[in-house]
Amino acid sequence: MSPDHRLPHEKGFHISWDQIHRDSRALAWRLDGHGPENGAWRAVVGITRGGLVPAMIVSRELDVRVVDTISVKSYSHQSRSEAVVTKAPQADLMGDGEGILIVDDLVDSGKTIELVRKMYPKAHFATVYAKPQGRPQVDTFITEVSQDTWIFFPWDMALQYVQPFRGTD
Repeated sequence: MSPDHRLPHEKGFHISWDQIHRDSRALAWRLDGHGPENGAWRAVVGITRGGLVPAMIVSRELDVRVVDTISVKSYSHQSRSEAVVTKAPQADLMGDGEGILIVDDLVDSGKTIELVRKMYPKAHFATVYAKPQGRPQVDTFITEVSQDTWIFFPWDMALQYVQPFRGTD
């Protein structure tokens, strides 16, 4: 099969629970001391659903006890895709985003973060993984992958037997 006819799993990047934990801790370490309040962050906001695990790990590592969520749903109508917020974080907490760390697992096209950034322009946006198209929307990330890589997160996977590439055992 030619490279331009690959199925998503043929250029897959499989992330284990251990890997997402290590990478999320690395993200926390990179963010440590960079908040606007003497290096501290006022709150961590996870973009649901993928940002919840990294947000929890980052908030634990940085000892940030205020954690909230924002839910964004993308709708595709014909060829254009638009994102809408279906659940916003606590308004009096957020303000313009100053001192708020907004965390997601991955920035792909950047559309989700672009929408959230308009709402909270002074927030700091961090993702564990970044693709080139969305990377400009993110302030801090750990690992860049190519735009055509399909990332398999552990919460999307189940362990099962896999037939060897050659042979049967």
